[in-house]
Amino acid sequence: MVKKVLIPGLLGAFVYFSCIFISNVVFGFTAALTLKPVPNERAVYDILSASVTEPGVYTCNPPTDPERPFPGNGPVYGILYSGIGHDSAFMGELKGMLWILVAPIVAAWMLSVTSEKFISRFANRLLFFVVIGCMLAVSGDLSRFGIGGYPWSLALTFTLRTVIIWMLIGLAVAWRMQPRLFFTKEE
Repeated sequence: MVKKVLIPGLLGAFVYFSCIFISNVVFGFTAALTLKPVPNERAVYDILSASVTEPGVYTCNPPTDPERPFPGNGPVYGILYSGIGHDSAFMGELKGMLWILVAPIVAAWMLSVTSEKFISRFANRLLFFVVIGCMLAVSGDLSRFGIGGYPWSLALTFTLRTVIIWMLIGLAVAWRMQPRLFFTKEE
């Protein structure tokens, strides 16, 4: 188990952590795209604090009138309020770190239970991880696009980053995973 799955999975976790660290800490990728300053932030914060008091996902539509009950093409704002502040942010980071550790190990295990024919080719092992990255990107990042959500360009940017990260994880795991270990008789 250790040689077959855990070591390649941990290598994948190291690659995952390195990618997130380099993109977010070194280059400020996520902060630059999602933490844009709001003009007159104090006034907006005060209004939101008074108006949004319960955790949830809120949408703020443009005003309507009796002659035009549908809001039209005016901007729609999405508001996310988790109910926690900066003091509790550590738990969210801890959850993210746990995902970074566990996800590549689980993916390596999933790969290990595929057929001998499939796992024997490096390209197949890499493709396995690219497909996982595509599924996570489409169901996660790309699904954030929409009214009150991410703009299309931001959703695509995060989607592309997720696929690239999982491709790099796949390169590391596919390189380290030795198919001969799965199909030899254990003594």
